Amino acid sequence: MKMKNILVTTDFSNDAYCALFYISKLLASKECTFFILNVYDELTPLESKKNNLFGGKKLLKQIEQESNEKLTQVFHKIVLDTDNPNHEYHTFSRKGALSKVVAKIVKENVVDLVVMGNKGKTGAKEIFMGSNTFQVANEISLCPLLAVPKQLDYKVPNDIAFITDYKKGCAKETLEPLLHIAALHNSTISVMHINEEETLDAEQELKRKLLENCLKDFKYSFHNTQNSANKTLVIDSFLARKNIDMFSMVQQKHSFLEKFMREPVIKDLSLYADIPLLILPNRH
Repeated sequence: MKMKNILVTTDFSNDAYCALFYISKLLASKECTFFILNVYDELTPLESKKNNLFGGKKLLKQIEQESNEKLTQVFHKIVLDTDNPNHEYHTFSRKGALSKVVAKIVKENVVDLVVMGNKGKTGAKEIFMGSNTFQVANEISLCPLLAVPKQLDYKVPNDIAFITDYKKGCAKETLEPLLHIAALHNSTISVMHINEEETLDAEQELKRKLLENCLKDFKYSFHNTQNSANKTLVIDSFLARKNIDMFSMVQQKHSFLEKFMREPVIKDLSLYADIPLLILPNRH
């Protein structure tokens, strides 16, 4: 798989810029085109002027103008900060609902990866996965989404965790984005499974072997963890113990990932709130 076209959303917060900077560093050695997207609507606050209470086309025009001006500033800043001849940047200002606009641009521009900062100006601090990120992850099925938390400093992903139930998402088609990043940085892949039952059933055994075959060209290890009422803390403990730099799960409706992303975070213990999460669409 190639990661050539990257869509990065921004609300012009520092968190959003850090996500853009993170992916620029992660893919520094590859030729890429980055689409920097800001989505606005009638409720988007204006910084330069007081909001017109009556709204209308004039207000929208002002919001659009401010969006384009700020996108230009982001464009110049990232070019200056990274100074990478491999990378090309384009900006998009669009009106609408974020998840719908992202899905449309993914299709139109054959996007290989969507990148979002987990929390922006509207991010609720007690929730690990911002609602915007969650909605976009549910809306896009054509490509993976990388959620970069807070104002994270870039660190090479030497150790990547893949958290799985050995039920879906163990085929190479699904794992390709994860394997691409691991190959790029010679990363070790740690597979984590939380035991729901005493032993794996026949289907899970088959999926585990399929996964092992996908990882044969990589440094990898398998880890089983006992089931717990609070899986979030079990994962938290694993990521801390293994000193994980990025972790990954497969997105599917009514899945463990969906429950995990909605669980409240205990602030002092939530290490994974400082680790990028790669959400993979289930392709097989």
